[in-house]
Amino acid sequence: MTDATNIEERKIVVAVDEGEESIYALQSYLRNFTSNNARHTFVLLYVRPQLPVYNMYGSGSLFSDAEIESLDKYSRHLAGSVLGRAVDICRGYSNIEVEAKAYDGDAREVICKMVENLGAHVLVMGSHGYGIIKRALIGSVSDYCARNAKCPVVIIKRPMK
Repeated sequence: MTDATNIEERKIVVAVDEGEESIYALQSYLRNFTSNNARHTFVLLYVRPQLPVYNMYGSGSLFSDAEIESLDKYSRHLAGSVLGRAVDICRGYSNIEVEAKAYDGDAREVICKMVENLGAHVLVMGSHGYGIIKRALIGSVSDYCARNAKCPVVIIKRPMK
């Protein structure tokens, strides 16, 4: 039996997005890596992409103020929905605390910065399973974070159907 004063505290940042891969990664980590001998704080992190407000020629805004407001409202709603789903998944675990955070920016940079700022013990991410060509063209958030995060990174790939 473990003495309550010897229980290890762990801060786990889980990057979540609209994809099933991040939800699978959260569920898998909860099932396979949480322990009753540790107190876990899960920080569920959602990064909203910045809206391309101006066109590349500098001749003005791409969107009207009403369109920007509508896009921002949708983005906030989507973030709340994704984070709400992730929080619900964590509810069945008595030894964890959950914090949900949403930020704007480039996901790669924001995730690495927040991991460092929060003093995370582990970063958990899903993998979309892109091939080498697609990763080269659009980049991979998980690859970038694996190379640049200031803590261990667990990338969980969703099994193929």
